[in-house]
Amino acid sequence: MVEFVVPEPDYDRYSNRQLAAVPLAVLAIALLVLAGWTLVTGTPVTPGIEFTGGIEIQIETDASQSEVRQSLDFDDSVQPIVGSNEYIITTQATDTDAVRSAAQSAGYEIVSIQSRSASFGADAQRLALIGIGVAFVGMSLLIFALFRTFVPSIAVVVSAFSDIIIPLALMNVFQIKLSLGAVAALLMLIGYSVDSDILLNNHILRRRGDFYESTYRAMQTGVTMTVTSISAMVVMWIVSSLFGIPLLPDLAIVLVFGLTADLMNTYMLNLSLLRWYKYEGVAR
Repeated sequence: MVEFVVPEPDYDRYSNRQLAAVPLAVLAIALLVLAGWTLVTGTPVTPGIEFTGGIEIQIETDASQSEVRQSLDFDDSVQPIVGSNEYIITTQATDTDAVRSAAQSAGYEIVSIQSRSASFGADAQRLALIGIGVAFVGMSLLIFALFRTFVPSIAVVVSAFSDIIIPLALMNVFQIKLSLGAVAALLMLIGYSVDSDILLNNHILRRRGDFYESTYRAMQTGVTMTVTSISAMVVMWIVSSLFGIPLLPDLAIVLVFGLTADLMNTYMLNLSLLRWYKYEGVAR
């Protein structure tokens, strides 16, 4: 069994500004990506079929995935079902008859076909945004009630905000559409980010010991937990993608993006704010 050892970083070599500069720069770039995407497309992230409406069709054919993709005229996503010669195709087209006719004209046997209305997709999108907003606001209020001081609380909130924004920007970079799986991952990231940040804050502010000793104790638990979760999500993404399991690939890859960002935000941005608060701020 391989043992994961968390290295002890030499934080004395870096000022608070240097530690905070990298995560803040990444956050600024992510915000620029989302702003640019909004100007070009009208939405920060391209919504998937769950939020725009569209058609999902399952076909059976001996053709390859690339051949299926090239043979269809509409903008589509082709997902093979492992262990069979069937494919699940999703498209934002609204004419069911046209999609059926295109599949039949290409010589594919239609196993099933179903459509989602645009109005239903719009309702789902609104509910998803409300859910994420309520979860974030609720988390922020809980953090301020828990610590009752501005700097440690705002450090947790900013880190959690960045943990959501960075994955959203990376979804645009890698052309991953917003799906129900991605929304579930974003909600999970809010809770996970708060968990890792509270772990660090409690060790530094509420336990005895030197600042750096407390930091390292928190890192031994937090970094191990996060790296293990990232590894598990990578395996989930690979397996679910190979076997064509819906929702799980999007959920897994967004969590990988967010958890990786959380390592940076927690142990660079949050840590720099806590160190300033303890040695230079109002806690001095």
